Amino acid sequence: MRRKKGKHRRGKAERRRVVRLQRMALAAAALVLVLVLAALRSSSGEKEGVGSGKPEREQEAVPAAALYPQTFEKPEPEGVEIQIRMVGDVILHEDVCESCYENGTYDFSGLFTNIREELSKADLALVNQETILGGEELGIFGYPQFNSPHQEADALAGAGFNVILQATNHALDAGVQGVDNTLQYWKNNYPGTAVLGIHQSGTEERNIYVYEKEGFRVSVLNYTYGTNVYPELLEETGTRHLVDVLEEDMVREDIRKAKELSDFVIVCPHWGTENSYEISQEQRHWTDIFSDCGVDLVLGTHPHVVQPAELVQRADGQEMLVYYSLGNFVSNQESADNALGAMAQITLWKDESGVSIREYGVRPVVTHESPEGEFTSYFLDQYTEEMARENQILNTGETFPLEESRNRCREIFGSLVSESAG
Repeated sequence: MRRKKGKHRRGKAERRRVVRLQRMALAAAALVLVLVLAALRSSSGEKEGVGSGKPEREQEAVPAAALYPQTFEKPEPEGVEIQIRMVGDVILHEDVCESCYENGTYDFSGLFTNIREELSKADLALVNQETILGGEELGIFGYPQFNSPHQEADALAGAGFNVILQATNHALDAGVQGVDNTLQYWKNNYPGTAVLGIHQSGTEERNIYVYEKEGFRVSVLNYTYGTNVYPELLEETGTRHLVDVLEEDMVREDIRKAKELSDFVIVCPHWGTENSYEISQEQRHWTDIFSDCGVDLVLGTHPHVVQPAELVQRADGQEMLVYYSLGNFVSNQESADNALGAMAQITLWKDESGVSIREYGVRPVVTHESPEGEFTSYFLDQYTEEMARENQILNTGETFPLEESRNRCREIFGSLVSESAG
């Protein structure tokens, strides 16, 4: 009986030992599993850039520059840019006016449709309005003694012009009333537009126009060599300042004042010989005066054809840029030479080192008369052979000479003409 009993005791102890061993094995297995899972999480976290071992809130942010190397361009120097665009003579011959008359009123906006986008880039957009805008009450007349409708002002403003040059040989074609009516219409309808070169009757003081952008100040002066009619008005009290003419003492004094008021001085003279590609002695004479006075930019009109542009060395060592003639923008002068004009494109820059002309050039334009007798102007680089065949501007019935016009622009302006011009 004892053996039996003894055998029974040894069986229970063995079973307890086995259980303990099993529990230890399970615990060890659990521990290994925990360690394996931890290792896997750590490995996964490192691959994802999360870090290892630290609670998430304590992990340090990795700078973006450390992950993605950066390259930096040298910043542009701080300064102010002024974009200038100018076109030449707008001559409202009778045929031009008639083509813009419909339903009892005038609408000249079509003359400028094709340049509107380019004008929108300009801070200063200038145009030489050859004819006075005295309005219908004085009668609408064409060559040789013009008076044009007020609605031309609407079209100019709508196109984006903000500087209107009226000092031309036709400024007094409608007398004192023509000048007064023109200025009154602009004042009543577009008071923010600068109308230069003419003054209300009774004016005894002439102000200098100054355009300002972010502290960059540019003055603009406008003169004509004279007028076709009523020159005596410019000698009489009350009307002597109707039109600004090229009189040396006055011009020198105006430029002196302009230089005091502004950083950059532009003079727009109505000068030269009509229908001549040659720069006249008169133009050379006034160029010398402008240079001597320290003018920065000259934008000329009147010859009705394009003339060269050049840099002139001033006595102070600086350079003056001169466009001798931008030709016609739109007219009914019936020759290919008169149908060809140019838009001046100039970029001014002011920074802590001073003021400069950064870029300059020209974009030629051509007057187009459709078979229906409607007038407009196109950029020459957008003008096609088909358009040239349809152009009725020539009085000879011949096709408009497109390639000859392109060559003429290259001959006159050289590298200033955009390569896209043909």
